[in-house]
Amino acid sequence: MYCINCGVKLADTEKRCPLCGTIPYHPDLVRPAAERLYPEGRYPSARANHRLALLAFSMVFLMPLLITLLCDLQLNGGITWSGYAIGALLLGYIILLLPRWFRRRNPIIFVPCDFVAAGLYLLYINLATGGNWFLSFAFPVTGFFGLVVTAVLTLTRCLRRGYLYIFGGAAIAVGVFMPVMELLLVLTFDLPRFVAWSLYPMTALVLLGGLLIFLAICRPARESMERKLFL
Repeated sequence: MYCINCGVKLADTEKRCPLCGTIPYHPDLVRPAAERLYPEGRYPSARANHRLALLAFSMVFLMPLLITLLCDLQLNGGITWSGYAIGALLLGYIILLLPRWFRRRNPIIFVPCDFVAAGLYLLYINLATGGNWFLSFAFPVTGFFGLVVTAVLTLTRCLRRGYLYIFGGAAIAVGVFMPVMELLLVLTFDLPRFVAWSLYPMTALVLLGGLLIFLAICRPARESMERKLFL
């Protein structure tokens, strides 16, 4: 709304121009409401073209992949160091962008695929470096964490309650696996002795998991904790 005398822009609630004092309309008359452009509750929603955005991000991943590959082929006549960079880019694309191509992104399906991709990348590094650590260390560790994360996601999506039991059990399982992982390190890489550093994260994770399970069992303690943490 603008003043009819000086042209100053006025707010709808102003009954007099603050600059020249002109009354833009009669204050006692009720102005009729303007006709709505769209019915109430039926405003058109702006839809972005996600396919074009994903295609653009895919090109961002593709350009450094091709550049590193061409540089490696030109300098060394084959795939040497570029394989690690290409594998890392492909792994990042699988984790970050591949699920975006699907309308219904079910993490129960994509998370195991991410761990499989990570395992394949570690297998490539193992073969490229001539190491013997994949089957004895990388495979069991990646497989264990993949199973734990997939189980947690599946249970939290299928069950409507009992989240404290789920996360508490997962924390205890990871804590118990810590000494196993240290033992695999010692056997795989021929370390001098079992240092037992894994007992520290194991103790912390087992205590954390036990606390979560205790809160799930004891309702008064859980409610007191929720009040203290403003949950």
